Order: sequence, then C-alpha cells, then structure tokens
Amino acid sequence: MRVAAIQMRSGTDVARNVADFTELVAEAAAGGADYVQTPEMTGLVQKDRAALMAAIADQAGDPLFARASQLAADHRLWLHVGSTPVARDGGRVANRAALFAPDGGLAATYDKIHMFDVDLDHGESWRESAIYAPGDRMVICGIDGTTVGLAICYDLRFAHLFRDLAMAGATVLTAPAAFTRQTGQAHWHVLLRARAIENGAFMIAAAQGGDHEDGRQTYGHSMIVDPWGRIVAEKADDEPGVIAATIDLSEVGAARARIPSLRNARGYGGQPEQEDGTNR
Repeated sequence: MRVAAIQMRSGTDVARNVADFTELVAEAAAGGADYVQTPEMTGLVQKDRAALMAAIADQAGDPLFARASQLAADHRLWLHVGSTPVARDGGRVANRAALFAPDGGLAATYDKIHMFDVDLDHGESWRESAIYAPGDRMVICGIDGTTVGLAICYDLRFAHLFRDLAMAGATVLTAPAAFTRQTGQAHWHVLLRARAIENGAFMIAAAQGGDHEDGRQTYGHSMIVDPWGRIVAEKADDEPGVIAATIDLSEVGAARARIPSLRNARGYGGQPEQEDGTNR
C-alpha cells in the first residue's frame, strides 16, 4: 500500500485552506498514493471562539468534507481528513475526522475523544473542552484488506486507546495532529514510535506545522512509522508538503510474532493492592 501524509499550515480562511488541501492531495495522488491523510484542523485553525463559530458549518454543509469526497473519487484513493471543526447542536463543536472511500463515499467519522486541557510553560494554556464536545466511541475502518484505527492529536498520549484499536483488529494506527511546538519538540517522535512498537502496527501522523495566523505554533514533522518503530518517512521540518512510503502490511504480522504483546496481554482488574513495605 502506498500511503501519504500531508503537512499543512492551515489558517483562518476556510476557502484558502480547502484550496491548499486540494493542491496537496493532487501532489500525493500523483505520487501513487492509495491512502492520503491530512492533519488535525485541516479546514480551519482558529482560536477565537466567535470567529470559529462564524466560520464553520455542520457536517452536511462543511466545504472541506464536500471537497474531500470529490477528490477521493477523482483520484480513486482513500482520503482521510485528519479533522476539521464541525458545528453540533447546542452551540458545541466536534473535532471530527472523516475517511472517504475511492468512490467518494463517506466510510467513517471519528470525533476526538481526549480534550487538550493543559497549562504549559511560558504561559501557554489550552482548554479545548470549553468549545469542543468530546467523542465517546472508538472507530476502526476496513480499507483495501487492512484495518485502520482512527485517533486525533492529544489521543496519542492515551496508550490504552491505541491498544484497544489494535486489539479490535487495527494494523494501521493514525494520529493526525496539530501538536504545539513546545510539546512536539519534547514528545512527538517518542510517542509515535512507542504507539507503533507497543501494538506492532504502522503509525501514520500528518501534522500542522509553523506559525499560524491565529498565533499558535505547531511542530510539523509529519511521520510514517513501521511496526518495529522505525521511521520510514518524515517531513523533517514544519513546512507544508507531502511525505509518502510504500508499506508492506506483512510486517505487522512479523512484528507481532516477534513480540506477541497483544496475545500475551492479561487482565488484572480492580484497584492495586496497597502494600505496607514489609513483604520484601
């Protein structure tokens, strides 16, 4: 399977983001990609709540999803929109991924489960839950003889989600992201490789990169990692562009045979026992 990850620097103009997306998908398709992934917040990167709400639509009216359906059909490929903000009832927003089939049909959607509510160094603070409604379901989707597990950005820090995806049959894991520059420099490579190694699965992570119009800074370094934790393709900067690799899905079975951690996993349930330190 030929897979590609698109790195973007999405801004506050939805139409311009859709145009950039269209150009980069065409570049990936020209390279022979069967599956193309874009970053988190492909259609809009906007921190201001009022401006965000004024710019977005519900899923049926979202211009990025409409264009993605058309592009998937035009290029005859699987097109995974890493996510875009979608209006929900009650004034809330979903951070929603969508996977389109080569006929343009919508194969799956996934709403980001884990909200990035953190206080970082140097005064950087995020409260995604103030705007976004978290998802409540794990999603896998079969494509061309393999199974892809869907996740988004901050989900990457929750190893149990990726283990559950792998146990449900996923051989390709995904983490399209808009990692902050600060956290990306510290943890991006380690987390992506760890999730691949732990589950003996390919990991594909398209990223936002650079200085965005709304003031945020993202890390870039889109990446494709094999089931042994080797980086097989990386956009080694924060500039927009495309990376691609031909992946051999038989490597999943080989890695899981060498380190059968999925098969060896055991339940241990309940609360940990509190020892008093005397039994040594």
